[in-house]
Amino acid sequence: MASRLSMSLTGVLLIALLAAPSAAFAPALLSHSRLRSSGLRHPAASPSAARRLPAALSSLRSVLDATKEDHAPTAMDWDELGSHPWGSIETDSMSVCKCDEGGKWTKPEIVPYGPLPISPRAGVLNYGQGIFEGMKAQRTKDGKIVIFRPEKNSARTQYGCERLCMPPVPTDIFLEAVKGAVLANAKWVPPHGQGSLYLRPLIIGTGPILGLAPAPSYTFVVYVSPVGSYFKGNQMTPIKLKVEDQYVRAAAGGAGGIKAVGNYAPTLQPQAKAKAEGFDNVLYLDAKEGKYLEEVGTSNVFVVKGKKIHTPGLSGGGAPEDTILEGVTRDSVIQVAKDAGYEVIEEHVDREMLWDADEAFTVGTAVVVSPIGSVSFKGDVKSWDFPEGAGPATKTVYETLTGIQTGTVPDPYGWTVYLD
Repeated sequence: MASRLSMSLTGVLLIALLAAPSAAFAPALLSHSRLRSSGLRHPAASPSAARRLPAALSSLRSVLDATKEDHAPTAMDWDELGSHPWGSIETDSMSVCKCDEGGKWTKPEIVPYGPLPISPRAGVLNYGQGIFEGMKAQRTKDGKIVIFRPEKNSARTQYGCERLCMPPVPTDIFLEAVKGAVLANAKWVPPHGQGSLYLRPLIIGTGPILGLAPAPSYTFVVYVSPVGSYFKGNQMTPIKLKVEDQYVRAAAGGAGGIKAVGNYAPTLQPQAKAKAEGFDNVLYLDAKEGKYLEEVGTSNVFVVKGKKIHTPGLSGGGAPEDTILEGVTRDSVIQVAKDAGYEVIEEHVDREMLWDADEAFTVGTAVVVSPIGSVSFKGDVKSWDFPEGAGPATKTVYETLTGIQTGTVPDPYGWTVYLD
């Protein structure tokens, strides 16, 4: 009798889940066509699946993954996350793909996290032939694991690879590698509101080449690390920026519009000097005239005046004239701000606009949205002081964007992708 009752209850549960999936179990955040093209699988079962027991069990198994012990955030004491340097925590696994001279990428393989075997003659070591991305996985209030606009990161790697003469990673392989790395390290995704799992896709020329030429083979890796706030304090702690007057980040015709590994080492010295002077980071100006805002070392910049928000413009797609990154968070903030009633202007932003601004903020995957508390240029300082650390525009953008990213507010754009 007990056995028959248990079987009946199981059948009722199966039918209920498959016939009327809720948003919690089958979030319809991407259209079916977009999911098919991206390589991600929508967890909701089709009506035909209800008539096929294997497919139904597969769908139910996907739903129940979120409650599995290996998906629970059990890796560490999350109250201690902030005591670790940002990005310093090593996890269990990583995704790895290979590409040989034929130009075809292998399917991702999940391997233990650890060193990569690499020749001293590797293209990335000798000539900087490499590109990387920054992404995050987070948890919703009900414990689901989500990532944000992964197809945008994939697209950016593809035009970046083309610029550096590397074979682009196909979108389906990129997304499979990202998803695999997250789920293999699911216990390292912090609980809702206690941080995020930072994802680092890395595409590098690992084949040996001493002459100046593209490497003969390549490696694509996705590794991860749980992180808290990028800057000191909490997410809404205002930051101090030094407007750099000696060094530039990029020049037209270079590689400033792609996320090339070689773009970042030259920024370490001005960043170190600025931090020694008490600043959090550096805000760069254009290389030609030294008067227009470009970007911060880790993020894009926005300047607010009334109901207008200004941000440096770009052509996109890794265009040679671009000297700033086509940030995924930047693009998202522009859309969110427009829908909140702001006029967003993408063009040259004169440095002096900062001194007349009502507020200013930076945005990026690592920093999310950070209010600027002060900027300094050759000793001339402009400060903003708000009771909660951020001005009204900054706060609106931050709360809306992070709400979408973690499922606490509706996602009208189809940006959020559920992994379990």
